[in-house]
Amino acid sequence: MPRRVVISGMGTICPVANNVNDFWKQLVEGKSGIGIIDRFDPSDYPTKIAAQVKDFNAQDYMPRTEARRMDPFIQYACAATRIALEDADMDLKKLDADRAGVLIGSGIGGIEIFEKQCHVLQKRGVGGISPFFIPMLIPNMASGQVSIMFGARGPSSCSVTACATSTNSIGDAFHMIQNGMADIMISGGTEAPITPLSIAGFCAMKALSTGNEHPEKACRPFDVDRDGFVMGEGAGIVILEELEHALQRGAKIYAELVGYGCSSDAYHIVQPDPDGNGAARALTAALNEAGIKAGEIDYMNAHGTGTHYNDLVETKALKLVLGSDSSNMAINSTKSVTGHMLGAAGAIELIAAVLTCNHNLITPTLNLDNQDPECDLDYVKGEARARHIEIAASESLGFGGHNAVLIIRKYKQ
Repeated sequence: MPRRVVISGMGTICPVANNVNDFWKQLVEGKSGIGIIDRFDPSDYPTKIAAQVKDFNAQDYMPRTEARRMDPFIQYACAATRIALEDADMDLKKLDADRAGVLIGSGIGGIEIFEKQCHVLQKRGVGGISPFFIPMLIPNMASGQVSIMFGARGPSSCSVTACATSTNSIGDAFHMIQNGMADIMISGGTEAPITPLSIAGFCAMKALSTGNEHPEKACRPFDVDRDGFVMGEGAGIVILEELEHALQRGAKIYAELVGYGCSSDAYHIVQPDPDGNGAARALTAALNEAGIKAGEIDYMNAHGTGTHYNDLVETKALKLVLGSDSSNMAINSTKSVTGHMLGAAGAIELIAAVLTCNHNLITPTLNLDNQDPECDLDYVKGEARARHIEIAASESLGFGGHNAVLIIRKYKQ
C-alpha cells in the first residue's frame, strides 16, 4: 500500500510577500501585487505591467559570494527553501539526508543571465563570458543548488512543463515518497521571467494583458473583459514528508497530499484542448488516486489565468468531471493577486490551497466585475468567504498541453 504523504513546511517568495503569513494576509485582503515594471524601461512595450518580487535581498538567505553565482530564479528557490525548512523545524544535518530529496522545477530557467551574457558576447567577445553562465542558466540548478546548500542527498531532479511545472514537480515528489524512494522531498517551482526579452516574447504572442492604466485591475480571471495574463515571478516550496517520519519527529502537519493526476492535450503548442478533455482527464486521475468522488471537492484553486481560452476550457473541464456538482464547488484564482508565476504558479497556488483548507476561508478572485456567462461557476468574487474545507484541489495547465492536478485533504490520523 502506498505510504501516506503530508505537507510539513511551506515557503514563499512572491509578488505580495516573502513569507507565508503575509502571503495569506494579502490574499485574504485582496491586495494585488501587480504594478508598472521597474526592472527595465517598458515604454516601448504593449504591456508595461508585471507582478514583481519586492524587498528581496538574496543575502538575507545566503552568503553574498553564493548569491552572485545564481540567477534570480535560483536565488528565489534557495530563499523559499530556507523559509520552508525553518517552517518545518527541519535540519537535514540531524536527519538521514540520504533519504531527503529535491524536485524543484522552472519553466524557463535563467533567462536574465542569458540576456546579460548575450550582450557581453556582443561587446567583449568569448573572453568576457562568465564561467558561471551555464550553471546560472540551466533549469535543474535550482534543485542542484538547494541540494548543495541544505545537504539533501536523496533523489534530485527537475520538471520543465511550462505553467504546469511545479504541480508536476510536487506530484512526482509525492510519488517518490509514496513508493519509498525518499522520506522527505523539498519540492515546488521557481521563476524569474520579468526581463526585456521574456516580456517581449510574450507580448509577441499577444498573451499578456495591456491593462497598463490600472495595473491592479489588469488580471481578470473569468471576467468577460479579460485580455490576457499578467507575468509574475518568485518561488513556492513545500516540504513533503512521509507521515510516520513526520510524526516521529513531532512535526506540525498542514495537510495530507492524497492525489495527483496529469495528462497531455496532444492538441496545440499553446492553446488548450477546446473541449477541456485533457484537463478533465488530469482531474479524474487525481480523484482516482485519492479515492474520492468528484463531488467531495469543496474548493479548487483554478489555473485561472485571465486568458480567453484558458478560462473557458477550465470551466468546461470542471463540468465534464463534476457534472451537476460543479456548481457546489467554490473556485478562485489567486493569479488575480500574484500574477502568473509560470513554473512557480502551481506551487504557490498549492500553498494557497493548503492555507485555505487550514483557515476554512476562501480568498476572493479579484476584478471579477462582469462574469463571463460562459464561465458560470462559483469563482468567489468580492470578499473572502468562510466555508469548511475538507478536500481541496489545485490545477495547472501549461503550454504544450501539459495538465496537472493535486488534491489535498485535512490531516486525520
